[in-house]
Amino acid sequence: MMNPRSLSCIGAAWVAVFAGVAACQTKPQTPPSASGTIPQAAGSGSAAPAGAGVPSTGPTTARTASTPLKPEELDPLVAPIALYPDSLLAQVLMASTYPLEVVQADRWAKQNPKLKDSPAELNKLSWDPSVKSLIAFPQVLTMMSEKLDWSVKLGDAFLADQKGVMDAVQRLRGKAYASGNLQTTKEQKVTVEPAPAGAAGGGSSQVIVVDSANPSVVYVPTYNPTVVYGTWAYPAYPPYAYYPPSYSAGAAMVSFGVGMAVGAAWGYAWGGCNWHGGDVDIDVNRNVNFNQSIDRNKYNQVNPNRGGANGGRGSWQHDASHRKGVAYRDTATNERYRGSGASQKAAQNRESYRGRADAGRQDLSRQGAGASRDRASSNRGTGGATASQRDRTASGSGGRQSSSSRDTSGTRSSGFSNSGSGSAARSASSRGQSSRSSSGYSGSRSSGASRGGASRGGGGGGRGGGGGGRR
Repeated sequence: MMNPRSLSCIGAAWVAVFAGVAACQTKPQTPPSASGTIPQAAGSGSAAPAGAGVPSTGPTTARTASTPLKPEELDPLVAPIALYPDSLLAQVLMASTYPLEVVQADRWAKQNPKLKDSPAELNKLSWDPSVKSLIAFPQVLTMMSEKLDWSVKLGDAFLADQKGVMDAVQRLRGKAYASGNLQTTKEQKVTVEPAPAGAAGGGSSQVIVVDSANPSVVYVPTYNPTVVYGTWAYPAYPPYAYYPPSYSAGAAMVSFGVGMAVGAAWGYAWGGCNWHGGDVDIDVNRNVNFNQSIDRNKYNQVNPNRGGANGGRGSWQHDASHRKGVAYRDTATNERYRGSGASQKAAQNRESYRGRADAGRQDLSRQGAGASRDRASSNRGTGGATASQRDRTASGSGGRQSSSSRDTSGTRSSGFSNSGSGSAARSASSRGQSSRSSSGYSGSRSSGASRGGASRGGGGGGRGGGGGGRR
């Protein structure tokens, strides 16, 4: 099991991997790509305190307004989730503003599949409640984790213009409803309500609400956005799409996988779509029956907008502490949530980092050059010693060969100096035989002596012959 500290390390690793300059843009790149990275804000990345679900202080007033996206930019972003049940849609919109925690939650859920319904384990996690609530939906977490560019852009769009995003959802729901692809089924209940003045609906006179048929079981719809909404109105802005491995296109325009029986994690699903106000509202006392181990008063005390005088209800407020090191879309949004001058401070931190990085590279370059010179000098010293050693070796070898030659010559001279020539040896043998014959030994003894002397004389002759051979 991976503990929260390990996940924090993973978060730090992701911040390092996706470190970069905060983008100051008014329009996302189009058309959208299939995958992407999370931009990071330099000089940030402090971990949120455990259990912090909302900011301790309200967002500061932005000096300049963040430029909202156009309908042709918003519709592709909400296309893959516009037909989600309202309760799940609200959690996705809020969680998309915390993409780094979404990635961590996806990994945690995959590594701890048996702990997602444990209230005690969920209480140890310091993520935003909206992120915790999605642990009950592995398919949704995987989509948001794999499609990081989409998650970041969706969150940025929601922070810049909540009503604009809610309007985009209603526009697409209206098209799917008109095409006959959004209907009440055994998995969901679709209700069409008249839109009051100022309500979300993209200029439409109606608001379409999607609820789960059974509050305890939520079905996640899967569909092809280029088909379910009819003819796509913005060819230059194709919609995002996500198809889980189990998806297979069939006769039905909208398919539902296995219904997810919500458990303890759904106790953190406090968000709801406020179509009449054009935003997401919060009720910390929502879904109490799914998890009664949550200290909901703690969240009420942190921000009155999520409780306090409003009885646990209020408009959703983004918590910058859960954003970690992920950059905001533009300077206005950055200063709105991180304080006045935050962008300037981040730029200074980046410049300082670049200065340290340049100095470090120069130090490494100098150290590398010094090491190269040291190795060259060492090689030259080793070469001289080797040459001298070779000279001494050759001299020693020559001396040993001369000595060996002298020793060998001496050995030959002393070894045969007393042997004489072969004729001298034979003469000595003859004299010995004559002396033994005149001593009066018996014939047999004389014959034996003669044979022995002859034998020995032969031996001497052999040695003499040997000596002669050596000469």
